[in-house]
Amino acid sequence: MSTDRPVRRMAAADIDTFFATLRAANPRPASELEYTTVFELLAAVLLSAQATDVSVNKATRRLFLVANTPQALLALGEAAVAEHIKTIGLYRNKAKHLLQTCRTLVDQHGGRVPRSRAALEALPGVGRKTANVVLNVAFGEPTNAVDTHVFRVGNRTGLAPGKTPLAVEQQLDVRVPPAYRQDAHHWLILHGRYVCTARAPKCAACTVRAQCGTGRRLPTA
Repeated sequence: MSTDRPVRRMAAADIDTFFATLRAANPRPASELEYTTVFELLAAVLLSAQATDVSVNKATRRLFLVANTPQALLALGEAAVAEHIKTIGLYRNKAKHLLQTCRTLVDQHGGRVPRSRAALEALPGVGRKTANVVLNVAFGEPTNAVDTHVFRVGNRTGLAPGKTPLAVEQQLDVRVPPAYRQDAHHWLILHGRYVCTARAPKCAACTVRAQCGTGRRLPTA
């Protein structure tokens, strides 16, 4: 169905049901990026900008076998790092930013990934979304990382309408019930990636269409 119709703001009473339904289908959602350490997670998220998780995982499997610490990547050098990740879009710039981040981690944080938002966002190539992912996945903070999927689902369902990623994040911070905050952005990412897709969303197969500001217009039969 068309998604350009006006979308109703999701009723507060529907939000709990919306997340309870997503949780029932996937009780322990997780990032689809592959990593074994906090630094590997940070590096993978940094590389994932404008790239799919599948392409990032393919590249990091090779890279992390050779070097998976800030010190090891610095020793490897920018040209070699770029060669390992060349299947990812914008790989030259990403290799540069990754090594700049490694240098900052070594010089200012003893080679460890900091757990404060300010310190994370001060790293080269790390923005608010990346910081939110690291804070949530690595450090267990109930942050909402807003990527293109979360932005789309937040607006299309009426759960967290906003004209910017920050506006959507702020809406999620207010509207997501406490019981779901830790995993909320994972459910929204996966829902956007596999069901509420940008083109031809699978509304007829959507388990939360009754709560959705767009999906509620579908017949239930």
